[in-house]
Amino acid sequence: MGSETDLKSVRGATMIRWVLTIFVALIVLSAFLPWLEKLGLGRLPGDIRFSLFGRNIFLPFASTVLLTVVIFLAAKLLR
Repeated sequence: MGSETDLKSVRGATMIRWVLTIFVALIVLSAFLPWLEKLGLGRLPGDIRFSLFGRNIFLPFASTVLLTVVIFLAAKLLR
């Protein structure tokens, strides 16, 4: 019974790490957005822009996936 509890806590910790990783990736992508837009990122079909209460909101879903794949492949090649 103790190992079952340990497994749940490990799964929870792994989930929290992934959520934090995605959150940090979105923040970094948003910070570098002006520079990345010159390269074409931020204007992909899955990137969403809209205005809400006078504020412009940008959700770079497709750009985040593309950058994640590129970073994954670079890490795989360097390994």
